[in-house]
Amino acid sequence: MRIVIVGGGVLGTMHAAEAVRRGHYVLQVDRGPGPRGAPVRDCGLVRVGGRADGAGLAAALRARELWERIGRDVPGAGFRATGSLTVARTDAELAALGDLAERPDAAERGCKLLGPDEARAVDPALRGAMLGALWCERDAAVEPRTVLPAVRERLAGSGRYTWLPGRDVRGLGDMRDVGTASVRDDRGATHEADAVVLCTGAPPPGWVRGLAPDPPVRRVRLRMLRTAPPDEPLATSVADTAGRLLIVPGLDGGLAVGDPRACGEPGPPGADEADAAAYDRLRDAAEAVLGRPLPPVRHRWTDVRARCADPSRIVHRERVAEDVWLVAGAGERGMTCSPAIAEDTADELGL
Repeated sequence: MRIVIVGGGVLGTMHAAEAVRRGHYVLQVDRGPGPRGAPVRDCGLVRVGGRADGAGLAAALRARELWERIGRDVPGAGFRATGSLTVARTDAELAALGDLAERPDAAERGCKLLGPDEARAVDPALRGAMLGALWCERDAAVEPRTVLPAVRERLAGSGRYTWLPGRDVRGLGDMRDVGTASVRDDRGATHEADAVVLCTGAPPPGWVRGLAPDPPVRRVRLRMLRTAPPDEPLATSVADTAGRLLIVPGLDGGLAVGDPRACGEPGPPGADEADAAAYDRLRDAAEAVLGRPLPPVRHRWTDVRARCADPSRIVHRERVAEDVWLVAGAGERGMTCSPAIAEDTADELGL
């Protein structure tokens, strides 16, 4: 089959990879020279231990297996089975982590409660005060700035994949003209397919909103910064118990620091002061956990993503036209769960 994927982010790229793996021919189209925003400015954490029950955990567990396979096949993906530590600094936080460690599925999640000395034995770079930490050994990381180009390069070697950047898709083609599903780009070209999968991110272009005017997704904001490498590198990813802090070391040793639960639209013009204060709080939280000042900040940014509004689902998948599907709403779970989401889409479409 001929599959057209619209969108060059991690969700679109994993859909392309799954379709190629199943023997199909794939054209992946993106309006820029490569993915921007959330896919490449993510922290890169593949998070299993902290996922909620149900679809989210099932997808994360399956995706963890798929990411490990991708890591073996695509060294440039930067897959590292580093695990993570969620630090408790109060008695209430320690009790909450203890409850997680005693769950029936704790072993499946790879979770174990550690004392302070045990946690520092896992990651000696943690010098902040703590009462204990939840060790999630199944958590992992990929390198967000290199993983997508590396996967695309691998796909190109199959002879069944074409990457077409710099083409802004403006709408669907007219089936009366081509007799099959197709999309039109800003250069007047029509790309025919047996199936079209739209992974256009947030906010979607206007023509996609015309096909799906009210999908059950909401926009969420994630605040992030990236630092230079610290003097003492982190061995694991680190989080706080409230879910307001995430620190992931990159391949270069620099730290991606973010608030994965920040919600709402980006601030209006003139909101710089409030935004700066939020970054100060993020930095202070990271320094408290690390027990030392953060290295110099090289970049900071805010991204907006689409999250499925139905808590029982990890993504919204909808047939919006004949042989055309929209896949949206992975939100902050996109980097973790995209391989499993793509697998489910391929099953649903009968690929």
